[in-house]
Amino acid sequence: MEIKVIRAGPMTTVQDAGRPGHRAEGVPAGGAADLFALRLANLLVGNPEDAAVLECTLAGPTLEFAEDTTIAVGGADFAGVPAWQPVVVRAGGRLALGPCHHGCRGYVAIAGGVEVPVVLGSRSTFLRAHLGGHEGRALRDGDRLEAGAWVLPHEVKHWRVDPHVLPPYSNEPTLRILRGAQWNDFDADWAAAEFTVTPVSDRMGIRLAGPKLVRRRGRELLSSAVAPGTVQVPPDGQPILLLADGQTIGGYPRIAHVIGVDLPLAAQLRPGAKVHFAEVTLDEAHRLWRQQERTLAILRQGLAEKLR
Repeated sequence: MEIKVIRAGPMTTVQDAGRPGHRAEGVPAGGAADLFALRLANLLVGNPEDAAVLECTLAGPTLEFAEDTTIAVGGADFAGVPAWQPVVVRAGGRLALGPCHHGCRGYVAIAGGVEVPVVLGSRSTFLRAHLGGHEGRALRDGDRLEAGAWVLPHEVKHWRVDPHVLPPYSNEPTLRILRGAQWNDFDADWAAAEFTVTPVSDRMGIRLAGPKLVRRRGRELLSSAVAPGTVQVPPDGQPILLLADGQTIGGYPRIAHVIGVDLPLAAQLRPGAKVHFAEVTLDEAHRLWRQQERTLAILRQGLAEKLR
């Protein structure tokens, strides 16, 4: 099925669950910044959880579908379509998302998945390397994509996911963290401060503005491994929270690491949002991850029964 991009929006890319296994070569895993939203949106249209979708930032695209299909939007809330439920789009119909009301990144899952070439095991777009996705770039007006074409059974068209199972998305979240390698090089009360998301933020990382973090001790650092969730402190003392396309190594002090279950909250932060941090133990981080996976397993089973 062909999908015509009438309006691409400010930043719409093809993303899936990422391309792990290439960090030693300097290629980040990438994929959806909000992996929970991608997984659940795919489940809502009967796709594998790692199928390719469209990730859009702050405003969504206008798409025209050549055949009947089913879509679902997760993550940010957009004006043009209800979130977290399957929506049937008829042949020749258009989906116009418009600006998002809450959050930053939305995920448009299309039944059958977005079909672009697989590069290094993934369909995700890595913009800085012009790799993967649709010609290695963000979508433009007039682009044409391919996807599957099928419609969910009539009796399940009007239900939606219970909001209680979703991450606690907020414009003022508290992100839970583990101590980083250089935690003790800074005053311990830094995590009690409030930080603001700056406009100089993208899929590589979120730049935060707040009290200047001054390193009290320590030698110059050799570059070492970093990952999505790592909080680095550059010389200006303003933290950077790495996201999906963040580099694989870095030489800035690593003060903390946001736990995996809270990365969806970070992915939905828009400029001006307020951020707080709270330290947790590794055992607690593992418990929260298992809890999230159990929730997804229950949803997966329930949706499988509805989509028979």
